Amino acid sequence: MWQDRTFWILFAVSVLVFGFMALGTVYDLYLVHQNRHFFSENYTYEITRALPPHLGERSIKLAVDNFMQTATSSPTEGVINHGLEGSLGTLNESINTASNDSDTSEKQGLVSQIILAFSVRRNVLTICDQSVGSDTIPTIHGLRSISMGWVILGHTCIVIFKYSDNMEYRNIVEKEFLFQTINNGAYSVDTFFFISGLLVSFLYFRTVAKIDMKQLTRSTGFQSSALQYLGLMVYRYGRLTVPYLFVLGIVEVTMKWFYYNSVFESPTADHVSCPNYWWRNALYINTLFPVKDMCMLWSWYLADDTQFYVLGCALLILAISYFRAAAALTIIFLISSWCTTAFIAYDNRHNPSVDDPLAVFDKIYDKPWTRLGPYLIGMIVGWILYKTDCKIKMSKVAVVLGWSLCIGCLLALVYGLYNTKLEHVPAAAYSSLSHSVWAIGLSWIVIACSTGHGGYVNKLLSASFLYPFSRVTYCAYLVHPIMIRLMVMRLDSPMHLSLETITIIFFGQVTASYILSFIVSLAFEAPMVSLLKIVAPERRKKSQ
Repeated sequence: MWQDRTFWILFAVSVLVFGFMALGTVYDLYLVHQNRHFFSENYTYEITRALPPHLGERSIKLAVDNFMQTATSSPTEGVINHGLEGSLGTLNESINTASNDSDTSEKQGLVSQIILAFSVRRNVLTICDQSVGSDTIPTIHGLRSISMGWVILGHTCIVIFKYSDNMEYRNIVEKEFLFQTINNGAYSVDTFFFISGLLVSFLYFRTVAKIDMKQLTRSTGFQSSALQYLGLMVYRYGRLTVPYLFVLGIVEVTMKWFYYNSVFESPTADHVSCPNYWWRNALYINTLFPVKDMCMLWSWYLADDTQFYVLGCALLILAISYFRAAAALTIIFLISSWCTTAFIAYDNRHNPSVDDPLAVFDKIYDKPWTRLGPYLIGMIVGWILYKTDCKIKMSKVAVVLGWSLCIGCLLALVYGLYNTKLEHVPAAAYSSLSHSVWAIGLSWIVIACSTGHGGYVNKLLSASFLYPFSRVTYCAYLVHPIMIRLMVMRLDSPMHLSLETITIIFFGQVTASYILSFIVSLAFEAPMVSLLKIVAPERRKKSQ
């Protein structure tokens, strides 16, 4: 390890970033202290004069304290774009930042703004804020958090079964009805695709309605559209890639260490593939190559989501001037994806009711042309919510019918193939349409909850305690397989599995993954978002 160049690069980057975090935090606390001193010196007298005499000194002190608290922590909106956006991420949601922080930053010079971008205090407040902006859809926080838990559950089971001393136990539990939840965990990723497409579309149309893009880019026609497109690509690439490459380096170093020091064989050959093919990940094209050479196997989602984003942004920009053409292309891409998936599934005799979902990973599971449907459906739903301003009237009968069909559809997709074997043609059709049908079911949940017809489901999915977990979903997706591998590769003998053991391991992995994701988000994701906001066109325009 001490001769590993990647290790020393990671070490240098970590020292540099944590140094900036310490500097930014100290500087931020200094500014907070200065602001408090300024408010107490300059506003106490004015507030004292404004209050009625009978309220007394205690009321005056409370008024000053409340004023200072408001001045140092009142929220205003900022935008973080990610697909798990997040991410993961891939990211596209409005979250709150402190208005006084933002105002103070704008008054500081460029160097000060860069330093403050790494402030732990500010970034913690941003991630843990219990409110959301008006340009976001609260329901997606719940969907994203639940889906991330589902992903961790599936990956945990896949790995620990490989390192157990009672491997036959899997053959037993796979026959149980509830194990279909794990077998059909691929739908959790379809939820991410759906959310990503929805937010890209919804936020883009909302932004265009508020901002004159031609004035922002200082150009017209094709040049304006090209600059918009370039800006969207650069923002997303910078926002996703910094934490992504850091985690990729960690994967390479840890898997190389385990290869030489663990009693078990590594689950994947990342110690070989990452040094040779990391550039495919950096360009988000790793799903276009054989899976045996893929670095960070779970990064296939990031590649697909980014490729969908490239296509989706082009369709959105086209829709501003030629809506019918963009709509027609969207439908064509959607139908083409269905037909392509059906053909590949039929040609490979893939039967989703019998085969392991990962059995055709290289041909169906990770390919963008087979997973495009949920993303495009999400874009359509985003446009519907924008066009209706999240105001759709429905009768009670329509609401009850919609929820019944939605719940029945989603449950049927997860559990409907239990003890069922499909023929070749129905199996190909199921492989082709099931992911899009899942997205259609989610469409009802989002539309109903966003238009006041969600009831208790909306309260659950929009619960404020889920917001921090949702905001670090992208980093949680990046790091959770590392935590799973650390656990199993550090063992000196196989583990003995039972339902209780699996349950404890799962909750432990969720906890460990979110702790690490919070740290990675504070160190890389949140500062990068702040840095990108500093150079954003609208921010520069304000400062001019």
